[in-house]
Amino acid sequence: MLFTDRTDAGRRLAAALRHLEPRDPVVLGLPRGGVPVAYEVARELGAPLDVIVVRKLGVPSHPELGFGAIGEDGVRVISEEIVRHAGVRANDVVSVERAEEAELLRRAHVYREGRPRLPLEGRAVVVVDDGVATGATARAACQVVRAQGASYVALAVPVASPDVAARLADDVDEVVCLSTPSLFSAVGEWYRDFSQTSDEEVISLLGRAAQGTVTTEEVEVDAGGVPLAGDLTLPPDAGAVVVFAHGSGSSRNSPRNRSVAVALNRAGLGTLLFDLLTPGEEVYRANVFDIGLLAGRLADTTRWLRNRVALPVGAFGASTGAAAALRAAAASDSVIGAVVSRGGRPDLAGADLSLVRAPTLLVVGGADTTVIDLNRQAQLALHCENRLEVVPDATHLFEEPGALDRVADLARDWFTAHLSP
Repeated sequence: MLFTDRTDAGRRLAAALRHLEPRDPVVLGLPRGGVPVAYEVARELGAPLDVIVVRKLGVPSHPELGFGAIGEDGVRVISEEIVRHAGVRANDVVSVERAEEAELLRRAHVYREGRPRLPLEGRAVVVVDDGVATGATARAACQVVRAQGASYVALAVPVASPDVAARLADDVDEVVCLSTPSLFSAVGEWYRDFSQTSDEEVISLLGRAAQGTVTTEEVEVDAGGVPLAGDLTLPPDAGAVVVFAHGSGSSRNSPRNRSVAVALNRAGLGTLLFDLLTPGEEVYRANVFDIGLLAGRLADTTRWLRNRVALPVGAFGASTGAAAALRAAAASDSVIGAVVSRGGRPDLAGADLSLVRAPTLLVVGGADTTVIDLNRQAQLALHCENRLEVVPDATHLFEEPGALDRVADLARDWFTAHLSP
């Protein structure tokens, strides 16, 4: 596999790391060449980006042989076996460590421009480099990350020698490598453009990532005087925001809705996932199917949101939440500018369907035959711009490989087309 440059490698690597999105990872690039690759990975995953600055501690008589490594905040990983066999004296350990620590601190400060490093305690971490030849630096970085408290460590590289990639698997929870060519002599031979990455480029990419970090805020939605818990995510320069109405038996923590929300965030759309019912109301099953109640909550929430962020608002509804979204959009004072239904029951919106003015996309699984028929009937009642999309072979929950990604792509394109200025 040949990569055009580090940007191309990063984008392809990100596609192989999608399964880590639910872990809310932190992406760390090994300077210098690993940072452009890591930048693309972090951007595609909507994850925070930082550098992992480590310094190998070399045996004084054989500097290429490392007896340990150090990282920031005083983290040190020492191989007592190598120290013993190489005859490294205690004062040598101290002097080597002191010299490398000074360089480590200098580089970390320069790269981050004084920003503190991202905390890793309890986080899933993806360590990224542009390739692995000997694996010494990558191994040291992963050991330091683990010592800094990471709960899950993945090493991600575009290319590596097959034997080194296999050995590195012992140091991490997961190795993601796109290519392990048998005839491997150097990382650069697998890139068309492998020009040197400068310190200035590292600094620039880290600065851009810090400015563009997507943040999520826990909010208390005022839905007509009823406080509801929510999670509001706003990318920098968001052009619109989408409110999620979950289905029966679900909540703002729905993994499927959150997966779609991440895709919308990557496209520059804000999202609000919130609970339509209070904990006390959820106890009564009838409330879950009270479309009038749910639609009222959603309408109040969209007005609350519009006053808070002053952006165009869309609604994404799943199952019964889709009926609530359409009924809320049918109100004469609705601020909903576009609707997407995932495996929804738009038929439950009843006569209100004919009053919906917001462009509406209905997405149904190809194997969900009963719901397809209900959506086709509801589509006939809609007088607004609308479209029905059937995802082949998908069932009601879109659990098949690639099915939910297709939903996310369709929703992103629909909201971008109808909400963005």
